[in-house]
Amino acid sequence: MENLLQILQAKYEQVKLGGGTKRIEKEHAKGKLTARERIDYLRDKNTDFLEVGAFVADGMYEEEGGCPSGGVVTGIGYVSGRMCMIVANDATVKAGAWFPMTAKKNLRAQEIAMDNQIPVIYLVDSAGVFLPMQNEIFPDKEHFGRQFRNNAKMSAMGIVQVAAIMGSCVAGGAYLPIMSDEAMIVDKTGSIFLAGSYLVKSAIGETIDNETLGGATTHCEISGVTDNKYDTDQDCLDAIRKIFDKIGHNPTAGFDRAESRDPGMSGDKLVDVFPTERVKPYDMLEIIKGLIDAGDFDEYKEDYGKTLICGTARVDGWSVGIVANQRKIVKTAKGEMQMGGVIYSDSADKAARFIMNCNQRKIPLVFLQDVSGFMVGSKAEHGGIIKDGAKMVNTMANSVVPKFTFILGNSYGAGNYAMCGKAYDPRLIYSWPTAQMAVMSGAAAANTLLQIKVAGLKKKGLEISPEDEKELLYEITSKYNEELSPYYAASRLWVDGVIDPRETRKVISMGIEAANHAPIAERFNVGVIQT
Repeated sequence: MENLLQILQAKYEQVKLGGGTKRIEKEHAKGKLTARERIDYLRDKNTDFLEVGAFVADGMYEEEGGCPSGGVVTGIGYVSGRMCMIVANDATVKAGAWFPMTAKKNLRAQEIAMDNQIPVIYLVDSAGVFLPMQNEIFPDKEHFGRQFRNNAKMSAMGIVQVAAIMGSCVAGGAYLPIMSDEAMIVDKTGSIFLAGSYLVKSAIGETIDNETLGGATTHCEISGVTDNKYDTDQDCLDAIRKIFDKIGHNPTAGFDRAESRDPGMSGDKLVDVFPTERVKPYDMLEIIKGLIDAGDFDEYKEDYGKTLICGTARVDGWSVGIVANQRKIVKTAKGEMQMGGVIYSDSADKAARFIMNCNQRKIPLVFLQDVSGFMVGSKAEHGGIIKDGAKMVNTMANSVVPKFTFILGNSYGAGNYAMCGKAYDPRLIYSWPTAQMAVMSGAAAANTLLQIKVAGLKKKGLEISPEDEKELLYEITSKYNEELSPYYAASRLWVDGVIDPRETRKVISMGIEAANHAPIAERFNVGVIQT
């Protein structure tokens, strides 16, 4: 685990450099702060910042020189005591241009803000769409244009949006700050226009410089497009702090919070206890103890459906309902042995009832995944595993209380779905460095894919030697294992990030605090359930 955490830290330190030290120096030479420096200056000192999507585009777009963190920094922080979502373009990465994953990351940030009804601050510094990939970012529903639709929807919802133009703001991207409640601009470095001077010259033959076309003086004194101009990045960020200092308060969801207590196990012990080997059994109750206040866990149906652990506890004072995969082998009252990490009919039935109880009592749900899938075979099928699994998926999918998901180890197949994978709208979803996510385990998938490949070759009349078969298995396994990596998932925003296990409590606490800004307006209704 220590090795995995060192890799995590090294990857994150690299991500924080954005486009590299030379690009950072160029931004400083223009009198500008970098995206991360702007966020650090803006947010309240000695408060937590929960980054979302730090590893987006990791290993992607290499033929284009890469796009660290998707060229944008996003996360939940505090400004003048108010929790908000901060979105800052990173001009050190391709001048802040939008790649396909940049759009996906921006939309995820807006989704979090909308779900939790927290304000958004946009720190704009972008050259617009990365033109060589415009066909993958421009026209579809979840592409570039969706952010402006979200601007309009959030405004109608009463969610505060404030934008600062701190560099380039070009073409369609120019609508984002102007669709916000207030748009400010930094003099001499900030500019905003639908078409820059070169395009204007080409389109209508007019010769004009960018500053006169769309600089701070033009838009604050002539067009009225922006509201106020500021001499420096710092002055502009100070103005945002003053705006947030005077925002009114809204009703809360009413989630219960008591005084926070230390967990029942130290963070260092938690890291030591959790096994890095994916086939090694362990007691999930020990892990839960390291996450909850004082290790105080009220377990639900302790002696029934033992491969899923359900119960209530507190995390940093917040009341939570926990659904977690038990990874050790358990025995039923009838003496039947059940494999850890597998969801059986009785455990699915128990979890469905527990999830309903949490919705009834307005308790947020936390899912701790280390799941191999649902039980298979004739006994399970005859026992109705499909309808019991469907019941669990139904109650989880229709939950109106906020859900938070953590992938600790395995996350395979339908188990990922039942335990609130990304498709089921968790407010936040993070992986530990030990996580693996796929339809099935690497070994099972590789052997299945090998059989398919060999059968295909035989159909063509080709014979394959044992040596060739072994080499083919190695190639398939290597590719599949790469796709199992938590960084592969984080790169594509299947999860919001990869975290040190010791950060889990912070994510849960900040997540529920954010969710508490959004009163529950929808009635819990599961529809038709197979009983």
